[in-house]
Amino acid sequence: MMDTMLEGWTDTEQSVAREAFDRAYTRAVQQLVAQVRARADELEDAETVWQLHDYLSIERHTIEGRFDFRLDGILFVFASLVKDSLLQLDELNGLEAEKLAKIVAMSRF
Repeated sequence: MMDTMLEGWTDTEQSVAREAFDRAYTRAVQQLVAQVRARADELEDAETVWQLHDYLSIERHTIEGRFDFRLDGILFVFASLVKDSLLQLDELNGLEAEKLAKIVAMSRF
């Protein structure tokens, strides 16, 4: 996760965006922890341990790639998070209407 300012966004939008982003990140990590706990209960041998390792490696790559707080892709990030129920649209209240409309439209695909 990067700690970046979004150029051209108001201070209010910056605050709303950062809080929503951090909230979604926390949710994603909580989901991962729950999944890992469930999988850990099923560990039986070395093969299942390595499968868990591989799963964690993939999830780390996915989460680190997805949670990128930069202007050039932040609306896509928010749309993806909304689509995957890691973020609710009302958590983005405070963003200008045009940005919200783009997020809504992109979250449908």
